[in-house]
Amino acid sequence: MLELRTDRLLLRRWRESDLEPWAAMNADPEVREYLGDLLTPKQSDASVALMQAEFDERGYGWWAVETLESGAFIGRVGLDEVDGSLPFTGVDVGWRLARSAWGHGYATEAAQAGLAFGFEALGLPEIVASTTVTNIRSQAVMRRLGMTRDPSDDFDDPSVPEGPLRRCVLYRIRP
Repeated sequence: MLELRTDRLLLRRWRESDLEPWAAMNADPEVREYLGDLLTPKQSDASVALMQAEFDERGYGWWAVETLESGAFIGRVGLDEVDGSLPFTGVDVGWRLARSAWGHGYATEAAQAGLAFGFEALGLPEIVASTTVTNIRSQAVMRRLGMTRDPSDDFDDPSVPEGPLRRCVLYRIRP
């Protein structure tokens, strides 16, 4: 079982006990603000099953994140293959944390571990990250990670209907 540790966090495989707090996050309008519709518990559980299957298939993916101090589940961080409908390819780093975990540097800390794994263990030549143009918090994490943005790479997400979540920014980092 592949786990990553940082000073304060454990990135690990998903557990049954993660389903309820994950569903609560996916039903939270603030957590989902830049992600689209809220998810039902059934949709949320299905997302975990998909993340686990992809992790098993590829050997990497979305880790559940818990704090070492309390053992509390606080969200997910990981690496994922870029959706084939997007105007770029590669492996994406991303994060989604419960509101109670915001503002503590956890997203940056966990994403740094994911980037290190991607570059060192997987030998990736580049890792990307994208978000909506209005998601300033995630863009700040991308910059803290050392990622850079070329505005000519910005794009409209074809899976998102016209509206404020369609226009996205793309950040990149190389080892």
